[in-house]
Amino acid sequence: MKYKCLVFDHDDTVVNSTATIHHPCFQEYLNSRYPGRTCSLEDYFKKNFAPGFVEMCREEYGMDDAALQDELEYWRAYVEKHIPLAYPGIREIMGRQKEEGGLICVVSHSLEHNIRRDYKANSLPEPDAVYGWDYPPEQRKPAPFPLEDIMERFGLSAGDLLMIDDLKPGYDMALSCGVDFAAVGWANDIKSIEDFMRANCRWYFKSVPELAELLDV
Repeated sequence: MKYKCLVFDHDDTVVNSTATIHHPCFQEYLNSRYPGRTCSLEDYFKKNFAPGFVEMCREEYGMDDAALQDELEYWRAYVEKHIPLAYPGIREIMGRQKEEGGLICVVSHSLEHNIRRDYKANSLPEPDAVYGWDYPPEQRKPAPFPLEDIMERFGLSAGDLLMIDDLKPGYDMALSCGVDFAAVGWANDIKSIEDFMRANCRWYFKSVPELAELLDV
């Protein structure tokens, strides 16, 4: 076991959800509340990468706190009816980690309820801890709190963790905590995102088997 704890992002890292659920939901929301406004899938990926979803909503669409809450409720209702599929090979990586006595934690901008539902629906091992959108803003990724809490909670050091994520907030969080980071790009082929990750991250993987090889699975 290379790392005692694998810390997974959820969307587009474990499950294929942006292209199949989150982006269609957001465009549907725009059609309902901001007729005529559109957001391409590529722009949605780019803006979620940086500056982040909330910042995109405020800057690109002028949403205030009330509008953001409205969008959140719309999204909650949508994702309750849509379950994403896990990427092939993820189950095997997680299963090996648990069989060897390791931990699986999740740090994501999805809700804990939906994350645990998706794990169950895809026959993935139950996570040992989940840090989702349910936490206060100051404790959500990219804040260091999730990784710091995992280390304190399970008696681990930074070297015991590997953060696996497709977007910059995960990278920023891992960097702030001195935790190893593996960037993954199997959800999209956007050059600007790939260029940043390749330039700044120790590892960048375009396929699940590449990650498995790093972990000796």
